Amino acid sequence: MSILPILQIGDVLVSSDIFTEKFCCDLEKCKGVCCVEGDAGAPVTLDEVGEIENALDIVWSDLSASAQSVIDKQGVAYTDQEGDLVTSIVHGKNCVFTCYTSQESTSETDGGLPPGCCICALEKAYRAGKSKWCKPMSCALYPIRVKVFGGGLVGLNYNRWAICKDAVLKGEQLNIPVYKFLKGPLIQRFGEAWYTELCEVAEQFGY
Repeated sequence: MSILPILQIGDVLVSSDIFTEKFCCDLEKCKGVCCVEGDAGAPVTLDEVGEIENALDIVWSDLSASAQSVIDKQGVAYTDQEGDLVTSIVHGKNCVFTCYTSQESTSETDGGLPPGCCICALEKAYRAGKSKWCKPMSCALYPIRVKVFGGGLVGLNYNRWAICKDAVLKGEQLNIPVYKFLKGPLIQRFGEAWYTELCEVAEQFGY
């Protein structure tokens, strides 16, 4: 198998980790802790901030009182220490849109998510048909992180996070590489033709 650290597909620079690393979320084990841990919110664009604000009335009752207070004071997003626009957080870590399935969660009540699982209030509303917008693309694409360069060029990197160890283990057991696990979000972000080319490149280099 050829080892290629970085390759370019269209205007996208792709790290080979996207092909070689295995990943598959295991919510039974992690309970959606990625929405809780961390020192900043999820990266968002200005357009996504607008979408979030449009959905705010729909999800408001699902948010904690602390989250509502933060949003009232600083809005749904802020600029973090690195200068990135991110969703607002509570107590220095929890995304303001964090909510939880009940301890009696079933496939009928919470879409098959395990009891006590952290979920995104925005995605919950979308899945319930209450909103036409799901969640920030940075969340949908995780563990891929997108870096925007000049001239329309972007880069895709695999983000390693200790709290996702169960997802790595499950991905290895099922033999699901990152780019296949994230097929839907990658197509949503870059298009069907681009994803097809990505798969062709993966096959070409034996990934």
